[in-house]
Amino acid sequence: MTTQSDLLYSEEEEALRAAVRDLLTDHCAPAGVIARTETDAPHDRALWKSLTEGMGLAGLLVPEEQGGQGASHREAAVVLEELGRAVAPVPYLTSAVVATEALLACGERELLAQLASGRTIGALAVGLHTAAGAPVTTVRLENGTLHGELTGIADAAVADVLLVPADDGGLYAVAAEAATVTPQVSLDLTRPLATVTLAGAAGRRVGDCAPAVRRALRAAAGLLASEQLGVADWALTETVRYLKERRQFNRQVGGFQALKHRLAQLWLEVVSLRAAARAAADALSTGADTDVTVAVAQAYAAPVAVRATEEALQLHGGIGMTWEHPVHLYLKRAKADSIAYGTAGAHRSALAGLVDLQAP
Repeated sequence: MTTQSDLLYSEEEEALRAAVRDLLTDHCAPAGVIARTETDAPHDRALWKSLTEGMGLAGLLVPEEQGGQGASHREAAVVLEELGRAVAPVPYLTSAVVATEALLACGERELLAQLASGRTIGALAVGLHTAAGAPVTTVRLENGTLHGELTGIADAAVADVLLVPADDGGLYAVAAEAATVTPQVSLDLTRPLATVTLAGAAGRRVGDCAPAVRRALRAAAGLLASEQLGVADWALTETVRYLKERRQFNRQVGGFQALKHRLAQLWLEVVSLRAAARAAADALSTGADTDVTVAVAQAYAAPVAVRATEEALQLHGGIGMTWEHPVHLYLKRAKADSIAYGTAGAHRSALAGLVDLQAP
């Protein structure tokens, strides 16, 4: 039985956090992220290489005998917290979690090992808005080739291989160069979306689509809460720091009672989010009450992350409204994450069904 102390960070997890944060502090400065979003190549391939080939983080969820690190969702959650704190423009969630989980469900070894190394980036060609268990758009399989269009695919622009659901119930690995990947206008500039068009593309069946997609999207929702925690924690920390420095009427702004109350409320919500996110990561690791715990985490995470970043924007005053200040990146990530892998409302509805508390 899981105890509350199980959700505390272990020494190994804290060491992993420190290593990832040091790397991001040195190589993922806010100004650089903003500058990158203004180009046609928002993804930071050099940072991805450092995280994967340098630190081996792409293979955390992959067993050692299959070329990975043999760690658990708890370690992956710590990485995602730090990536959220830096709004790092790397395809970690999409490749090292979502695509990797889909291949684990299929028992596909060769491609899994390539993703674990980080030298190959994978993307599950399912819209970012799709929740586990929701209908999935498929492409047609005709004469052994794939035809169709899939929209809202996160990080497709940087993927080397796409995992494509087909109408025969299979999941197919398609080389990215065999598809037409067209960028879409996306709110979150650090996790761009694209439309994937297949016109007679060759694909290799790697397994059954339904169980693979369900497993991948459930893990995505559970671990997204840790990314949202990182975003919210950054917003709270930076806002407190700024209000200690900013002065108005010859007084420290952070000393005003009304602002203290707003920050105290936000702190309580972020602490609760940490508990929910940790519970989801632990449930994914142990397999205990996973559906319920993931639904609880996602029902709570999105509103907190959005509120934290909205408060950060407002409490930073005029400077918070500028393009040069990074708070807009965090607000956009929080808003985009709030509809990723199912909305909070969708997860509340799922939770009601799971615990038999449906509305009358």
